Amino acid sequence: MSTEQSKVNITITESAQGYLAELLSKQEDVMGIRVFITQPGTPKAETCIAYAREGDLKDADEVVDYPQFKAYFEGRSVPFLDEAFIDYAKDRMGGQLTIKAPNARLPKISADSPLEDQVNYVLYNEVNPSLAAHGGEVSLQELTEDNYAILKFGGGCQGCGMVDVTLKEGVEKTLIEKVPGLAGVKDVTDHSNTENAYIK
Repeated sequence: MSTEQSKVNITITESAQGYLAELLSKQEDVMGIRVFITQPGTPKAETCIAYAREGDLKDADEVVDYPQFKAYFEGRSVPFLDEAFIDYAKDRMGGQLTIKAPNARLPKISADSPLEDQVNYVLYNEVNPSLAAHGGEVSLQELTEDNYAILKFGGGCQGCGMVDVTLKEGVEKTLIEKVPGLAGVKDVTDHSNTENAYIK
């Protein structure tokens, strides 16, 4: 685990630190908090804070020492947590912890970013806006060991008679051009359901 603070660009306000420290003091066998993002770099990204226990920690985690606790930031999530802000505001009902992570859904991509992040960035910023005109969308399901992007089409693209053309001439061409190192794309969508198809 790295204790290099420079990679983690996140603000946890003093009030949030106090609130989290209070929560931690009521728990046994916790080592601190763990901050991570589920489905980072996609519109479904969710920023989460959980108790960090021994079995939860990973070698790639970035560790930051705060005055009253340690915070473990999931290595995979660190680029997406850039400029994140965690605050706690007291109110009549007790108070509320808020997390703002402006880069959780749209990461800052560079040539060094993981292939998965680069593919998601192109899908959500270039491919999906043009598919949206037909009520369609495409998402990355997985990246194979031989660098093929396994894609799933939805909305008006599912069951569409033109999906092969869209896949090969549009999506694959764009991804290979924009993401060096990507071998190609494969479609895992069940196109037998033509209910929402743009072209049947």
